[in-house]
Amino acid sequence: MTRDEWLARRTFASRDVDPARLAHAKNAAGTRVSVCLPALDVADTVGPIVAAIRASWCGPGGLVDELIVVDSRSTDATAARAAEAGATVVQDHEVLPEAGPGAGKGEAMWKSLHASTGDLVLWIDADIVDFDPGFVPAMLAPLVTHADIGYVKAVYHRKLGDSDDGGRVTEIAARPLLSAFYPDLAVLAQPLSGEAAGRRSLLQRVPFLSGYAVEVGLLIDILGAAGLAAIAQVDLGTRRHTNQSTAALGRMGYAILRAVLHRAQGRALDADGPYLRPQSGDGGWRLTQTDVPLHERPPIAALDGYRRAHPA
Repeated sequence: MTRDEWLARRTFASRDVDPARLAHAKNAAGTRVSVCLPALDVADTVGPIVAAIRASWCGPGGLVDELIVVDSRSTDATAARAAEAGATVVQDHEVLPEAGPGAGKGEAMWKSLHASTGDLVLWIDADIVDFDPGFVPAMLAPLVTHADIGYVKAVYHRKLGDSDDGGRVTEIAARPLLSAFYPDLAVLAQPLSGEAAGRRSLLQRVPFLSGYAVEVGLLIDILGAAGLAAIAQVDLGTRRHTNQSTAALGRMGYAILRAVLHRAQGRALDADGPYLRPQSGDGGWRLTQTDVPLHERPPIAALDGYRRAHPA
């Protein structure tokens, strides 16, 4: 599957999903779904998200079979708010203690696989301030309806103030690195999106990097394990969550850099390759390619003309 074919065949839209038909197909196949929320100090947002998922998709014949919050030792009321809203709450350090200590979002996601039982696992960020319960069926639909898809990432317009300029780490750090080392993954519009879903049969076979490196690490490892055709993306429209400081984004960017370089050891850098970026328009998604030439001049003192004009 070429990159252009991928954009056409592996990009889905939330508006095309019929939740009732999806739940029927999922239950008819005997498939179980776990929704997991990695959480850290998100007491203001986690409760409404959990409550919306429970009200919309849980219960007999529903789309979601279990709803779990993996709390990374929050210092606020995150665990209490999640439990009050109806989630099963586990503390990350109490899951698989024999594996040793760990921290960060990647740790919570990895341990959620042990804490959950579903055949399909959907991760939802716990800091979304305008959560739409429609995210859940939209993210699950490609997995339920396409047996050859194993991992799904979200696409959305990220709000930053009054603009759509969110996703700064993606554009400044992740996309240039993927264009250079893993150009097939540059077709994803939001490679670092927090909403992702996958088949347990695939997820349990790949490693999970710690912290914010987990998103790009999973994409690289799933690409290697199953190929680009096993990955899909779903356009969820617009979402808003708590934006972090520039300093925090710098740390995230450094984590992404380390993750890609760690995975790319021994992999040739395509130094002359174009910068790749998918863009959506009236005709659907297309992959844009921009040449970013790198020229180098020699030390000016090596030129005869310079030495003549500037004798020692």
